[in-house]
Amino acid sequence: MLDGVVAPAPHENLQAPAASSQTTATRSTCPYCGVGCGVLASPSGKHISGDPAHPANFGRLCSKGSALEETLGLEGRLLHPMRRQADGALARLSWDAALDEVAAGFRRIVDQHGPDAVAVYLSGQLLTEDYYVANKLLKGFIGSANVDTNSRLCMASTVAGHKRAFGADVVPGCYEDLDEADLIVLVGSNAAWCHPVLFQRIMRNKEERGAKLVVIDTRRTATAESADLFLQIAPGADQALFCGLLAYLAKFAALDAAYIKQYTSGFENALAEARRIAPTIEAIAMATGLREIDIASFFELFVRTPRTVTAFSQGVNQSAQGTDKVNAIINCHLATGRIGKPGASPFSLTGQPNAMGGREVGGLANSLAAHMGFDPSSVDRVRRFWNAPRIATRDGLKAVQMFDAIARGDIKALWVVGTNPAASLPNAGMARAALSKLELFIVSDNVTSNDTINSGAHLLLPAQAWGEKTGTVTNSERRISRQRAFLPAPGETRADWAIFADVAQRMGFAGFDYRSAAQVFREHAALSAFENDGTRAFDIGGLARLSDAEYDGLEPTQWPRRTCDVKGRARLFAQGGFFSQDGRATFVAPATPALATRLTEDFSLRLNTGRIRDQWHTMTRTGASPRLARHLPEPFVEINPSDAARFCVEDGGFARVATPYGNCVLRAVVTDRQPAGHIFAPIHWTNETAADARVGALAASCVDPVSGQPELKATPAAVSPFRFARQGFILSRKPTALPKSVWWTRVAIAKGYGYRVAANLQDDDWADIISAATVSEDIVQLIDETKSVFSGAAFVEDHATLIWSLSPLSPPWELAIELFARERLDDSERLSFLSGRSGGQSTNAGPLVCSCFSVGQKQIETAIQQGCRSASDVGKATRAGSNCGSCRPEIERLIKTALTAASATGSAAPLQHPA
Repeated sequence: MLDGVVAPAPHENLQAPAASSQTTATRSTCPYCGVGCGVLASPSGKHISGDPAHPANFGRLCSKGSALEETLGLEGRLLHPMRRQADGALARLSWDAALDEVAAGFRRIVDQHGPDAVAVYLSGQLLTEDYYVANKLLKGFIGSANVDTNSRLCMASTVAGHKRAFGADVVPGCYEDLDEADLIVLVGSNAAWCHPVLFQRIMRNKEERGAKLVVIDTRRTATAESADLFLQIAPGADQALFCGLLAYLAKFAALDAAYIKQYTSGFENALAEARRIAPTIEAIAMATGLREIDIASFFELFVRTPRTVTAFSQGVNQSAQGTDKVNAIINCHLATGRIGKPGASPFSLTGQPNAMGGREVGGLANSLAAHMGFDPSSVDRVRRFWNAPRIATRDGLKAVQMFDAIARGDIKALWVVGTNPAASLPNAGMARAALSKLELFIVSDNVTSNDTINSGAHLLLPAQAWGEKTGTVTNSERRISRQRAFLPAPGETRADWAIFADVAQRMGFAGFDYRSAAQVFREHAALSAFENDGTRAFDIGGLARLSDAEYDGLEPTQWPRRTCDVKGRARLFAQGGFFSQDGRATFVAPATPALATRLTEDFSLRLNTGRIRDQWHTMTRTGASPRLARHLPEPFVEINPSDAARFCVEDGGFARVATPYGNCVLRAVVTDRQPAGHIFAPIHWTNETAADARVGALAASCVDPVSGQPELKATPAAVSPFRFARQGFILSRKPTALPKSVWWTRVAIAKGYGYRVAANLQDDDWADIISAATVSEDIVQLIDETKSVFSGAAFVEDHATLIWSLSPLSPPWELAIELFARERLDDSERLSFLSGRSGGQSTNAGPLVCSCFSVGQKQIETAIQQGCRSASDVGKATRAGSNCGSCRPEIERLIKTALTAASATGSAAPLQHPA
């Protein structure tokens, strides 16, 4: 059957092609968030810029995308298959031996324990072709549906909400809606930091068209600072607010009765439940912690603005009631007919570059390929298309359930691909412990070491990284784009789809003799159209017969793109056409808001987790960029001043954060941006990059009963002060081993390794650490016992090989980093290390604010002193904030601080930042 549907492909080498010698740039797609920005990469990868022709970004890149060329080195790369030996060391072996061992191990465990004893855990950073072959192997031929993905941790509630409301996992709108909306509501989304390219579209709309921006979040984020109305909502209360909005819309006759009658079902029941949950504005205020006047202002703004986009992200999804929150939002759009129309839709902002593509091919344990489920007709359809007699017939275990099953011993073999669950899963300590129980533990990745690998992986398989592999990804607006190789595949690295296909063939399964990513894509597209008469949303049959050349040149396109379509559709559902059995959208009545955990006397705070501006996931890629590392170089916890005073935590000091599941020691940031009773800690640091900062180990593993997504925003927690006698930094030309008694964070710096450190060690102990880190005898140092200062530097000729500085308060290190990067230092610059003061040629710009153009705080403050009074003015003077714009809120804060200080002192202009 497949031969009649899928155009054959000529033989191609399974390795990625070497970078072309041509001088023209390769068009590809950024490997970070789900915005799906187009990039242009030079053949060497030394220059990467935004693609002006890509409709997702029109040439703009965020700070992470702008620093991609800094992340392409081979240091730490896994380049050959490796097997763990009896002594725990890893030894190289051949691909044939490694693949034979995987195939034999899976076969043995399936024969002894059944197909459900094996599992695969995938990543939203894989390409669609990788995902497809993995799902075909496990679900289709091994017969195990235990295939899940780290997208479960970020987008599963949206998937479930879409399916309940629309009958399919479909985002109904597109990015152009952010340009055309008159009201944009951001719920649980720090888009200024996490989706900055989209946020700048919102801000341009706000500035040029006068669109209003409402931000709903538990934290006053950088995004909130740009809002016309900020609603600082209590954790878990989103559905109460949107239930209240639905009741308000009905009360003031703001419904689209014709749309409700013609295209939907379940409205009366959903409205009755909404009225029960949120009967009055007073009741909503009690449930949400919001002021009544702010609630009323939001409701009135929503009522009078037909062109409304409600965009939501992890603050909605990462909840034990995430699916209900999604449906409460969708209900308000269905009730007003604001869906699939220009400037009007509910819109999910996807977290990972290919979370959408993974969903298309069955990356979640409760779905089959091509957005089909485990209903009998879908199972039969996919079975016949794949010719897979042992196809799985029921849902598999979702991520948290999967690791619970590993801990129980029910799952004997696990294959982890391109992700780090020992760091990222909730209750990560338990997840890490579970991995040690596996009979067969395989990791496909492009690094030699991370928390998951170091949990005892038996086999490591080297995968190609971004820039080396080729395939497709799908962004938040259903737009499929090509990722293209522009670098040669190093060592023995291979495409993930090819690794899965080789294992399948070694297990004796037919239908895996793929010769290219293009061939995999054609089969994927053909399955989407197979026996699809328009009743299934996902259909890219129009791409099923692409030649290899057409696939290579594929322009970004949205789905659905059926066989008869020459282009995809940007918007859906304005005139109905839903994918439920009756063709109607369903209003879903959400449950009463309730968090999954309760505070206790010992754990009286709520821990919220999330991302920061310039880092990504567990820092495997962004952690290699010195530019990105300069913004927020240490793991930290934000705490409200009242809570800091109550628990004796000092701003800039350290705090131990504890939950019933684990604890960390983090730098304390005392700020009123964090509400009282709540703390926030970013997720990025792991045992690879810090001594004691695995925030995943703190989070509760409570999950949404519908989506299986964990509640990562409201874990009961405690904080207490943690004090060190001295703190500071070490800069070294080589990795430095630090004892367990030292708190440390590794930070990327130019031409070396940076460590932020703190400890309660004596001078002799520090001296031993310093001595072990250098072979130079040319050392200058300063020991001031009265101030407890210990600093110095080691040189080889005029080149610094080691710099350290330790004192009771954390010394600034920007100057040291600048000098450390130089090839030669004169005598005055040597003394700068000890004095901490700039030499005559120093360009020390202070702490980094703008990562895109490496603009520091002192440069911005100088511009303010010289008359800049807006972020735009500062951008013209320094370029800061003129690219992705994610630093603009920080620039505005500096302006506000300077003007306030000037007003207080009666100065005509802000004062210069002190040296």
